[in-house]
Amino acid sequence: MFQIRIHGRGGQGVVTAAEMLSIAAFREGKHAQAFPSFGSERMGAPVISFCRMDDEEIRLREPIQEPDALIIQDVTLLHSVDVFGGLKKNGYILINSTKSFTELGIESFVADFPAHNVRDVSATELAIKHVKRPVPNAALLGGFAAITGQLQMESVEAAILEKFPGDIGEANVAAAREAYAVAKAA
Repeated sequence: MFQIRIHGRGGQGVVTAAEMLSIAAFREGKHAQAFPSFGSERMGAPVISFCRMDDEEIRLREPIQEPDALIIQDVTLLHSVDVFGGLKKNGYILINSTKSFTELGIESFVADFPAHNVRDVSATELAIKHVKRPVPNAALLGGFAAITGQLQMESVEAAILEKFPGDIGEANVAAAREAYAVAKAA
């Protein structure tokens, strides 16, 4: 089973990101589940969303305590919430940021992980460029596909288009493709 925990803030599409991951996994014939966890329901409040995918039926229903991968949509959470809690030693970290890991104050922590498992992608900037809105979720899914290899990019694109048909979906797919390319090249 591969487990993903997504950290962000209300309004950034954290819940939708987990849903799109599960749709992409279903498209590849996998079993998947996605669900959120949040306290106060307001814009800007910390939000966590979870996604599990496996080749077999998933019977677990609790929050993910030991993720295989983290997607961090908002770097302001790095030092206020335990976003890295329980992450497996060979896990993946994808951060929405234009700053270096040193500037973020996490260089020594990420040094313990395989270099190819840790990436930063300026997903908000890609979303603004393609979607004209600062919603980084779809772009980060492209980065996730690139670094983990858990999903094919074509499945991610189809999931985005299923969730957002039309021009908005196409713009999100463009952002995800560019994030995929950036994460692969790093």
